[in-house]
Amino acid sequence: MTTLGAVFLPQLPPERLRAVVRAADESGLEELWLWEDCFRESGIATAAAALAWSDRLRVGVGLLPVPLRNVAIAAMEIATLTRLFPERVHIAVGHGVQDWMHQVGARVESPVTLLREYIAALQALLAGERVSTEGRYVQLRDVALDWPPPAAPPILAGAIGPKSMRLVGEASDGAVLTAGNSPSAVVEAKKILDAGSAAAGRKSVPVVVYLHAATGPDAEERMEAERANWQYDTIADRSVVGDAATVARAVRALADAGADTVVLQPTPDDPDPEGFVRFVARDVRPLV
Repeated sequence: MTTLGAVFLPQLPPERLRAVVRAADESGLEELWLWEDCFRESGIATAAAALAWSDRLRVGVGLLPVPLRNVAIAAMEIATLTRLFPERVHIAVGHGVQDWMHQVGARVESPVTLLREYIAALQALLAGERVSTEGRYVQLRDVALDWPPPAAPPILAGAIGPKSMRLVGEASDGAVLTAGNSPSAVVEAKKILDAGSAAAGRKSVPVVVYLHAATGPDAEERMEAERANWQYDTIADRSVVGDAATVARAVRALADAGADTVVLQPTPDDPDPEGFVRFVARDVRPLV
């Protein structure tokens, strides 16, 4: 069965998070995903709060920009969350938006090399290994976590270009695809991911896909504003607007294309964020 989730967008102030988390948890939403967008909200801090405020909700962070975070610090934080909230944490890492990385002096010459080194070191640390490595960007000297999780959590990775996508298939435990991907684009992405997995002698990685979604008042107008904001030439097949049945059909189309998890991404100006997660859980979920 396709997993269904929703996004708490960082365009909302942090103090709105608790009400959205409670609505998601009480309505039975499977997963709530958070973003670490510069320069809005931290992914780890919001994840910790969301997990503490909920009883059963799984929380994803998609994604942590690796140029911003030393891999040992990331491992410590992920291990802590995993031990505090077993089997309820999904973490994805990625290049980050390169303009933002430049703004803070963290942009690197080869983002693919950094991500490859980072994923390998992060997975090893979370597996409880003592790590020494002298990579181009990641250097660790006899580093081991005092409190590794009992079982290493999966580390997902975000990807856009074919080189990064192939790396994600080779090295990560799952892929995260941004909203704006049509079902046909997901099919093509799966081919690249699977080629990377096959080259590494691994099984295909699970795929998480975000989907622009809007329902309720002014939904068409709000989605058109999203199209302009993301500079799409068309919104057709890149988003869904309408009632639960319409949204469910779009989710099923992505699932048929290869998505294991579909995460509905509301517009930043959605008038009722709490109502949106209830809509996903109570109205869309039964139809998927």
